[in-house]
Amino acid sequence: MSGLRPAALRALPLGQLRPAGWLARQVQTQADGMAGHLDEIWPDVGDSAWIGGSADGWERGPYWLDGVTPLAFLLDDVMLRAKVDRWVAAILDRQTDDGWLSPCPDGQARTDADPRAAGDVWPRMVVLKALLQYHAATGDERIVKAALRFARALAPRLDRTPLHDWGRSRWADLVLSLHRLYDLTGESFLLDLAKAVHRQGYDWTAFAESLPYRDKVPQATLDDFRRRAGGVWMNDDMMATHGVNVAMGMKAPAVWSRQSEDPAPPELLGRLLAQLDQHHGQASGLFSADEHLAGRHPSQGTETCAVVEQMFSLETAVEVWGAAEALVDRLERLAYNALPACATVDDRGHQYVQQANQVVSHVTQDRIYTNNGPDANVFGLEPHFGCCTANRHQGWPKFAARLWMATPDDGLLALSYAPCVLETSVHETPVRVEVRGSYPFDDTVTVVVRVDQPVAFPLSLRVPGWAVDPRLSVGDAPPVALDPGSVHRMHREWVGEQVLTLRLPARMRAEQRPNNAVTMWRGPLAFALAVGESWQRKGGHESYPDWEVHPTTPWNYAVELDPANPEKSLTVRRQAGVGPPFSPEGVRLAVHATGRRLANWRVEHGAAGSPPPSPVDTKAGTDQVVLVPYGAARLRVTELPWMPPR
Repeated sequence: MSGLRPAALRALPLGQLRPAGWLARQVQTQADGMAGHLDEIWPDVGDSAWIGGSADGWERGPYWLDGVTPLAFLLDDVMLRAKVDRWVAAILDRQTDDGWLSPCPDGQARTDADPRAAGDVWPRMVVLKALLQYHAATGDERIVKAALRFARALAPRLDRTPLHDWGRSRWADLVLSLHRLYDLTGESFLLDLAKAVHRQGYDWTAFAESLPYRDKVPQATLDDFRRRAGGVWMNDDMMATHGVNVAMGMKAPAVWSRQSEDPAPPELLGRLLAQLDQHHGQASGLFSADEHLAGRHPSQGTETCAVVEQMFSLETAVEVWGAAEALVDRLERLAYNALPACATVDDRGHQYVQQANQVVSHVTQDRIYTNNGPDANVFGLEPHFGCCTANRHQGWPKFAARLWMATPDDGLLALSYAPCVLETSVHETPVRVEVRGSYPFDDTVTVVVRVDQPVAFPLSLRVPGWAVDPRLSVGDAPPVALDPGSVHRMHREWVGEQVLTLRLPARMRAEQRPNNAVTMWRGPLAFALAVGESWQRKGGHESYPDWEVHPTTPWNYAVELDPANPEKSLTVRRQAGVGPPFSPEGVRLAVHATGRRLANWRVEHGAAGSPPPSPVDTKAGTDQVVLVPYGAARLRVTELPWMPPR
């Protein structure tokens, strides 16, 4: 095969899509909070060696740039764009004569994270991703020239020093950038370089075909990995059980399928997700990893970096393979549940790890985690370790920028229906698409298509698999039935303004969890028992403090439920939230249930113990309890024991 196979979809140029409604407020909160000001308050970004400073010259500055670049252009924020421009100029100015991207002119970066950072390929993978996003937004040809020079400098270095450590695990991010650069330039040496990178990288395809690590990885196993590797920390066992590496490695089969002689099918990623669900799955759609794969206990944690990296892997896979329902459904689960849950409502603090059953967020030496520190689940600027402080900001912007994608037949495809406005061109004709409503908190979506001149093109709408009797109306025409889990394609001439009304009714459904517990879902939203929250400041930065969160209400409830027909015993109520939707005050949908306290279900090792096996038997009195969207609760019980209604 010569060249690359075409991708099934194409991301729209950065800046053509703008978030609206609640999503615009969510993204703006990032700009007003930590993402927009991290360079002002955190030396590892503000004084980064990548821009001539004396602080971190490894991954942290590039991580931040990779998230703040799409944020700046999504919002068309002058201040953020100036910051991005400054960073891009500094990186380009420091490119060495041979093309190497280096934090310092002499290539000798100062870093406390890795003494080999000056020659480490891994942080340059992140730099390259960020630069190519900048090019997608601006068309700045300096980026293409600099990226080609870097690629030519990289080839001989890989011959001398093959990929190792983080770079060996995360090679797919580099190949993704090389492929994008090839799409821009057609330079054939890039494919030879990509082949060398793939050859030196970890085999994520074999990992996906049969998950090799199926149990919680305890400290003793990590010690054994290290002993068998002669004391080296970064061997394949250590790296392939590391949660963030797994999240990033998910994209590898899709990325390589564009160049492979034997391309992996989309079903391979679905198989990996199913295996992770079976052995390490969490109620929010995540897999546990604190830091390493940690089994299915709902109090195990998942690192925030793993949330945003798994989202980006799914976005990449969808771009390459198309809108496979299993992949888009998982992406929505993460975006509408795990992503908002990992940060404070004002985006001035985050957790290193989140838990499905998170009944207290505090500093303690008695931890259920494998090898995370005592402050790993508190909210703050830099709990436990600073990678997530810099990296987490890519989650919302990259998701928002891919709500709609371009199809090879010059069409547009909607993947998810958060409110937004898309202004693009089809056949050189301006097209405006506005998505109105409050999806995923409402069942009705309005899509308004506006063209000033008649133009024919296909517009496709993803129909979620969970939808019950979904229907579409175009203008005043009678509604037509749609197939759940499909993509509905309309190829027509669009004239003036057309209003599409998409109805996606959802029902409560109970998903079985370990110990026969259940997690309640409605559409893409998981629901969790809301626990009262007392926020207690524990130092930290003046404007970005550290917080413990302690429960003020009981959490150890079983709910009365028929798992086969949960709506018989649950009441869904819509309400007018008075704040952001992913906050206790802003809840738009709440589920009311009857609960009974389980006195023997207690905190163990600083977290909620395993849910008692269901159906439980208790004579405790009843209380009315409220379940709220997972992402709206920082203290919550998502895997719930149950008993039959009485």
